[in-house]
Amino acid sequence: MSRRNVGYSPLATDEDDGYDGIGGRRYDPRFDYSPKAFDKVPWKSIALAVFLLFLGCLLLFLSFFIFTGHMGGEKSQAYGLLVLGILTFLPGFYETRIAYYSWRGAEGFRFASIPDY
Repeated sequence: MSRRNVGYSPLATDEDDGYDGIGGRRYDPRFDYSPKAFDKVPWKSIALAVFLLFLGCLLLFLSFFIFTGHMGGEKSQAYGLLVLGILTFLPGFYETRIAYYSWRGAEGFRFASIPDY
């Protein structure tokens, strides 16, 4: 059975719903950046990212050496170091990559993408 002849009525709109009146867009302060926010370098976040990157590399190398037998230890220790190495390497690499491309001026990368602590 077709319902093409059903008369629909528009929904009631609230007069004070947060629209700014310009093109019907809603104001959202999350996207209200000033040029100063783009230029601020989050040094603490970059230092944390580099620390996580190097710690992750160290843990991954230690797990590799235990797996290959070049260093003493059990396989369970190697698996633990492998998991911790992955968990520290990935966020460190991601944030360091964003910081590097932002510093180089690559399109689409800004220091504002890195959280500031």
